[in-house]
Amino acid sequence: MTGPLALILCAAGGYLLGSIPFGVVATHLGGLGDIRNVGSGNIGATNVLRTGRRDLALFTLLGDGAKGAVAVLIGALISPLAAAVAGGAAFLGHLFPVWLRFRGGKGVATFFGVSIAAFWPAGLLAGATWIAMAAIFRFSSLASITAAVLAPILFGFLVGWGAPVFWLAIGMAALIVFRHQENIARLIEGKEPRIGASKA
Repeated sequence: MTGPLALILCAAGGYLLGSIPFGVVATHLGGLGDIRNVGSGNIGATNVLRTGRRDLALFTLLGDGAKGAVAVLIGALISPLAAAVAGGAAFLGHLFPVWLRFRGGKGVATFFGVSIAAFWPAGLLAGATWIAMAAIFRFSSLASITAAVLAPILFGFLVGWGAPVFWLAIGMAALIVFRHQENIARLIEGKEPRIGASKA
């Protein structure tokens, strides 16, 4: 049984780690100013890619994924529950970072980092789903939503329907779908920009 103090520390540490805005850091270091003033205003790798700087987008993608993975791996040293708590807190930290007045990204890269660190076969299968959907349809949002919705099913079958990471996957999927409401509306209207396209 994991004690409440350990869970609180995992939640706090995971949240602070997840709050690091790698997209904002990358564009500032790259001399592009504030990414929140570019494209969709999102701080994630997809919007950073709209600046034309693939190196900064890759840095953002790896950074946002790594912070979720590190949080899970540290929590896993205590227990599976602590790993799920830390990973979930890191995911929430990315969505609602204290440093950016709680206006963060959509959490997709952090979701993949958390998923791969929690149980890599399920995480990689979710990642493969994203790659396949992105390659076929060229919509990052559609690929992200599909992978996120599939993740709880993967964790349920591969880890267990009552495992902490299964419930974590459900929570992350719900929030990713919620954060993509505008994208869903644009997909329906046929106005969603494709991967690599600029957005005024």
